[in-house]
Amino acid sequence: MSNRRTQILDTALALAFDGGPNAVTTVAIAQCLGLTQPAIYRHFRSKADLWRAITDRLGGEIAANIDAATTLEAPAIDRLRALVLGHLALVSRTPALPEIMVARDSDDEKAAMRAAMREHILAFQAALVQLCAEAQSEDALRGNISPNDLATLLMGVLQSLVLRLLLNRDPTKLLDEGERLLSLQISAFARESEA
Repeated sequence: MSNRRTQILDTALALAFDGGPNAVTTVAIAQCLGLTQPAIYRHFRSKADLWRAITDRLGGEIAANIDAATTLEAPAIDRLRALVLGHLALVSRTPALPEIMVARDSDDEKAAMRAAMREHILAFQAALVQLCAEAQSEDALRGNISPNDLATLLMGVLQSLVLRLLLNRDPTKLLDEGERLLSLQISAFARESEA
């Protein structure tokens, strides 16, 4: 990907975090980068093309995190931690991701983007369930809770941090808070605490 194309995507994502997906216009991007609108269209034929590129980039990063965590040569509980913390690192680097996920525009390009992102998040959820089941089989997590419920509760940690990000607009605290809260949540489900 060309450097200018990357700059345009980075700027679009910054605008989406600052003002929501509706703030992403070719005029706003051009102004931020000191370009003309036609210069934007040399890299992206249309706004739909820009949103596809954003979706591909974010989806690729989610998929790469899933792959890195699930193929890690480590016990399942460590791969589980890597998956969750890797996702928080992605949101910390790209805080527009939650903005994009919760946008409710009816416009076709954003609806297609949300559908594609939803598929990536479902893949993340599936990996989380699988790693919970593996951690249970390795006696790292309690066996009297379904892997789906464990995954849902761990997703709750992510969702609460993301909601806080949407309110406080500060992505710098995500990883530290996420690591602390994830450790607390995992320790509550550890095998030795099983009653």
